[in-house]
Amino acid sequence: MAWYNTIGKDADTVISSRVRLARNLVGYPFASKLDAAGANEIIEKVSAPLEAAGFRKINFSDISPVMATSYVERHYVSPEFAQKETPHALLLQENGGMAVMVCEEDHLRIQSILPGLALDEAYKNASRIEKRLDEEFDFAYSEKLGYLTHCPTNLGTGMRASVMMFLPALTRRGYMDSLAAQLSKIGLTVRGLFGEGSGAAGCMYQISNQITLGITEEDTLEKLSDAVAQISESERKARKSINGEELERVTDLILRAEGTLRYAYRMSSSEFIRLFADVRFGIALGIVKDITYEQLGTLLVEVMPATLTLSAESTPKTDAARDRLRAQKIQSLLAGDTAGGDKPE
Repeated sequence: MAWYNTIGKDADTVISSRVRLARNLVGYPFASKLDAAGANEIIEKVSAPLEAAGFRKINFSDISPVMATSYVERHYVSPEFAQKETPHALLLQENGGMAVMVCEEDHLRIQSILPGLALDEAYKNASRIEKRLDEEFDFAYSEKLGYLTHCPTNLGTGMRASVMMFLPALTRRGYMDSLAAQLSKIGLTVRGLFGEGSGAAGCMYQISNQITLGITEEDTLEKLSDAVAQISESERKARKSINGEELERVTDLILRAEGTLRYAYRMSSSEFIRLFADVRFGIALGIVKDITYEQLGTLLVEVMPATLTLSAESTPKTDAARDRLRAQKIQSLLAGDTAGGDKPE
């Protein structure tokens, strides 16, 4: 089961937790200076122990742009990785939420993504794979600076930890700019659904660390966990403050959104994201009774353009055809048809 097919701790405010470790192999230039032969050599070297550990190798030179984009939609690779032209590969263990990007900005990006608030477990997962690879290879490391990375902002631990939060009430109250400013003061940053440069669609925000030098992994995780707990508390208080006429307006908005999800003939991905947020808000408020967080989490990935296209019996020829397919997929899954949960291989 993929990470997005289930829920975890604090599901009302937290969608997922991710920890990513950047590592580079001694004896090779950084990926931006690496020629095709060097990149392929790293891919082959790293793939052997990971495939032995149950990972599946996906060579991005061998897959279509649509398939590559689907891995972005499932949050296993970055948009930049999917668009690279030089050799690069993904080692994936989907059941455990484990993914290793090979030859992205760094030689290795070792990632664990889990549902709900699970930073410690995600870190343990990523560290376990990192230690396995460290037994096989020498990682670039400085006693003074820590792990050496392509981008100076990753120097030190090489760790980026992030939590995808769902914050509709704080968004509705207009508090997100103030929150982002406060988080920046303690070395945390706020990004959108697909990371740096992406917008905060569907009231979803990635809260992550900015500082990797002069701080331990454990301190980083503690700081982020504490911040997430405080943000969750603020979000829940904001939800409880919705009452009277405002609650009636919100209830109307949510039930209209649920009806549209269930009965629309066609639906664009942008409309789905908006309705997803409204209905998920409705579940948290106790207004929506017959849709679950698990169903919405599955839909959030499986009706995105590339993943949806891959699941179709025949490729939609037009945007309108794809929007019709999306509406059918949504209605099928909400009706309890588990066939709607098939994942592209």
